Amino acid sequence: MSHIIFLHGASSSGKSTTARALQQRIELPFWHISIDHLRESGVLPLTRYRNKEFDWRADRSAVFDGFHQSLAGYAAAGNNLIVEHILDTPGWVEDLHRLLRPFDVLFVAVHCPVAELNARERLRGDRPIGSAAQDHSEIHAGRVYDMEINSTVGVEFNVQTILQVWRSNLRQSEFTRSKE
Repeated sequence: MSHIIFLHGASSSGKSTTARALQQRIELPFWHISIDHLRESGVLPLTRYRNKEFDWRADRSAVFDGFHQSLAGYAAAGNNLIVEHILDTPGWVEDLHRLLRPFDVLFVAVHCPVAELNARERLRGDRPIGSAAQDHSEIHAGRVYDMEINSTVGVEFNVQTILQVWRSNLRQSEFTRSKE
């Protein structure tokens, strides 16, 4: 059975930094994947979306449906995944519960204080100002996690904590409960 470590947090919360460090420390091969990787690699025609030649709002659902289905496909082929994502759209959680049902999913909340999110967002300069704070106020409501981390306590501490919980095989999140 493939393993999935699912990092869920606001934009700029520290998901990528945590994922990269975790991938370097974990004892099995894990892919690190996110929608940002697709954007950065040139898979998506971003220039044509930005200049309004293509309609992002019309295509967004298909892009994310494909991304979600690809995660299940990668795992079904035997690949372990570290996924970073922002579950901010109705229906995504239910779709992912269904798609990832056959796999061992460790669902991790990645938290960061709003003041720090705002500072990181300004430094990045690639997100609308205020989107991280909006994510922070909405995306964790009603979620049931296996564990929660705070990215301001340090990446090494968080990676060690994630590894301890992952190795324990104790799962209690909504991904586990959806299998019952």
